[in-house]
Amino acid sequence: MILNHKAAIELIVSGSEAIGFNRQTLFALHAALSENLLPDPRDEGRLRERPVNITGTAYTPTAIPQVIQESFDRLLETAHAIGNPFEASFFVMVHLPYLQPFADVNKRTSRVAANIPLVLANLCPLSFVDVPEVAYVEGTLAVYEERKTDLLRDVYEFAYERSSAQYRVIRDSLAEPDPVRLKYRTEIAAIVSSMVTSMQPPRGELVKGRVVEMGVDTEDREAVTQRALAQLINLNLGSAGRYRIRPSEFEAWTRLFRTSGQ
Repeated sequence: MILNHKAAIELIVSGSEAIGFNRQTLFALHAALSENLLPDPRDEGRLRERPVNITGTAYTPTAIPQVIQESFDRLLETAHAIGNPFEASFFVMVHLPYLQPFADVNKRTSRVAANIPLVLANLCPLSFVDVPEVAYVEGTLAVYEERKTDLLRDVYEFAYERSSAQYRVIRDSLAEPDPVRLKYRTEIAAIVSSMVTSMQPPRGELVKGRVVEMGVDTEDREAVTQRALAQLINLNLGSAGRYRIRPSEFEAWTRLFRTSGQ
């Protein structure tokens, strides 16, 4: 479940232009969050076609596939049209579980999807780490059975205030991130990993060749080359793991180039 959440969050913060309130994004989020958790793997990332029951409530969502599809598309269109990122975030957190468009993992999907407008607006992300589970459950049940959002709204506000406070502490304790490394983190990681695993020396001209091959913008090539080269030069056993480099591969690469002075 933790790995699934990690994959879903990485999807949202990937910077892809396709991220938004659309089928592609929501299906991908649900598929990531539900991976290996559903009885039928075919239900991962697709709308349900059968009835579902929700534990602890008498509320029963619609079981008509056509209604589910139409309501799901209308939900996404409405969320996309809402200009205020907080309102759009809360709207999705309320309506996605109420519709129950997926066979399961609807609430988890709604909580992660609630971050989409916040991330797109460059706002602090929303976390429910310190939220009492009973408060969230009762707030959701109030939506199911009475169509009242007051309690869930209070839970949302509490969660966001806590998230903002934690985010501020973490942000203030860290150095300002390198914008080049942030923008090209995927490309830099691929260059470092491929050069080590293919036993290539940490040389500027070789790194620059990889940068060009990966299609990095011309104006950024030199900067990306320097960042990737610095990562190679300063690579250690711990940081090698970040690039999915096995210890045996790192040690072999180190023996071949660092001990020979190349």
